[in-house]
Amino acid sequence: MTDYRGLSLWFDQLAVPPTAGAPLPGDRAVDVAIVGGGFTGLWTAYYLAGLDPTLKIAVLEREIAGFGASGRNGGWASALFPVHLSSLAEQAGRDAAIAQYRAMQGALDELIRVAAAERIDADIARGGTIVLARTPAQSQRARDDAREHADYGFDLDLLDADAARGRLNATGVLGGTYTPHCAAIQPARLVRGLVDAVRTRGVEVFERTPVTTIAPHAALTTRGTVAADVVVRATEAYTAQLPGHRRTLAPVYSLIIATEPLPESMWDEIGLRERETFSDYRNLIVYGQRSADGRMVFGGRGAPYHLGSRIRPEYDRDPAVFAALRQTIAEMFPVLRDVRVTHRWGGALGIARDWHASVGLDSETGVAWAGGYVGDGVTTAHLAGRTLADLITGRTTELTELPWVGHRSRNWEPEPLRWLGVNGGLRAMTWADDAEDRSGRPSRMASITNRLMGR
Repeated sequence: MTDYRGLSLWFDQLAVPPTAGAPLPGDRAVDVAIVGGGFTGLWTAYYLAGLDPTLKIAVLEREIAGFGASGRNGGWASALFPVHLSSLAEQAGRDAAIAQYRAMQGALDELIRVAAAERIDADIARGGTIVLARTPAQSQRARDDAREHADYGFDLDLLDADAARGRLNATGVLGGTYTPHCAAIQPARLVRGLVDAVRTRGVEVFERTPVTTIAPHAALTTRGTVAADVVVRATEAYTAQLPGHRRTLAPVYSLIIATEPLPESMWDEIGLRERETFSDYRNLIVYGQRSADGRMVFGGRGAPYHLGSRIRPEYDRDPAVFAALRQTIAEMFPVLRDVRVTHRWGGALGIARDWHASVGLDSETGVAWAGGYVGDGVTTAHLAGRTLADLITGRTTELTELPWVGHRSRNWEPEPLRWLGVNGGLRAMTWADDAEDRSGRPSRMASITNRLMGR
């Protein structure tokens, strides 16, 4: 690509259209080579350079920094972690689960602090997240969610219908939950500002430099080999394109639409006065935010997984999914029925077989990794970068003791079982939501599917 404005609304809003920086000029030796110029790679470089300014650090990016999910997401920086508190406690213990969730909340605070310190204007508004309950089955999930958080000492407010509508006036609202631990952001401004910040710290960022293989102490690219004491795999959904990693993470697509800027009269009717991010308790995830320039930005899952973990530009746009998103916002917010949609985009996110994000360092091979964020990657990638910086520099900290450090998810099934399983799960969740709309009762199909998918 040469014109990156079409990647997302966020790239289109950049004051200066981004252009790719210089590629790797040839073979190179560094202390740390970071494969992937998204949030994970850039935060790792940022904190490494801060801990040890003498380190030679190179970031290798196939296209342009922020090209993947970092520049195409829904604009949430949340404290969400993909493993539920109770599940994490079963795996690692109650105290470890609490520590992981507290670290996520702290990562949000730190991300906002650094953006301000580096003078990165990313339109950050810490309005929190409201998750609506719009059917009796969703209300039950809201109560269960609030109860679980309370059991572990976390604040998740359970809202009645009036309180929920006071924040977001969608149709059919029965209640919901609210947490302050989320911010709406303009992710392309954040990721491109972070590129400038790491370069200021002496980090080399080589764009238009495809990495073909990650090997012990080396990253092989189309433009030369980078030898390094440590090589960081920070490739998220694109991990599936690396030799030996086809089954490590499944690239699953999430698609988004954005309306034209809306008049204040419409926002008076809809809500989101504090620019809260929002979702609801349906099984097939949807998410949205009010952008800084007054657009409704709304996305969701539902696009098919592609055989062989393929990632192609044409998969970023699925007319049927865009139409479904358009229909959903009209159903939730009738005032938006006739507004113009100006932007449509999408991209792949990475899902591990057990839906468990992880970060780690193999001291024998010198290969470090982070990923499997399941779509909640903005803040999780920040925490990963700080954690990797501690691991690489040999520090023992509270972050290096968290339960996701060193976690190894089992591989996804070989094809065509992977294709059948992922797409079957997506279809099952759609059916489950339809069944819950009709019956008002939680779907057994959703429960069974979650167990089969490892959630």
